[in-house]
Amino acid sequence: MNETILDYLIKGLVLFTAVPVHECAHAWAAEKMGDDTGRKQGRITLNPFAHLTLWGSLMMVLVGFGWGKPVNVDPRNFKNSKKGMVLTSLAGPASNFIMAFLAMIVYKVLAFLCGFDDSTTMGMIAWVFLYIMLINVSLGVFNFLPIPPLDGSKIFNAVLPEKWYFTIMKYEHIIFIVLIVLLYSGLLDNPLSFLQGKVIDLMDILTLWVDYIMAAVTAGAAV
Repeated sequence: MNETILDYLIKGLVLFTAVPVHECAHAWAAEKMGDDTGRKQGRITLNPFAHLTLWGSLMMVLVGFGWGKPVNVDPRNFKNSKKGMVLTSLAGPASNFIMAFLAMIVYKVLAFLCGFDDSTTMGMIAWVFLYIMLINVSLGVFNFLPIPPLDGSKIFNAVLPEKWYFTIMKYEHIIFIVLIVLLYSGLLDNPLSFLQGKVIDLMDILTLWVDYIMAAVTAGAAV
């Protein structure tokens, strides 16, 4: 299969899994913190069509960064409004990191079983999980950035005076347009690649146990 077509297919697969899980995590965390707005609007679901937007989906397919339909949250329903907003916002990127962690485990298992030969069927499936891991790390890191309106910017709500926070958020649409321009220009490539590399290194360390187990299994099978 043409590599470009395969690339788009995998991005589409991630779009229909990572983005719904990300947005569902927001709604689920909000409900746990006391706000059931997301549930009332049908957002605690893994149905991708409840979460996808046209432009966010196109961005995901074209450049590997995308977004879903924002989950509506009413902070007045939270038991602790600042804590509720921060945890609800960070639940999205956290879900991407969890998915990346699980994808790396599957990748390592399949890669060991096929002898790291990506020309085999199992090797190609392993490569797909590797790609899923990479895109989920990219999504998690991107959304974790403390730049409005990304999820990481909600940390400001906990550490800044409300006057400053709402002054910054008043310009979030302009800031977001600037962010998109920076992404397209490639000016964010190096810092994002650096952060993604650090997260992948951490994932690799946290899944070293898979390496040891699979090395023992394949060595035993070879005897």
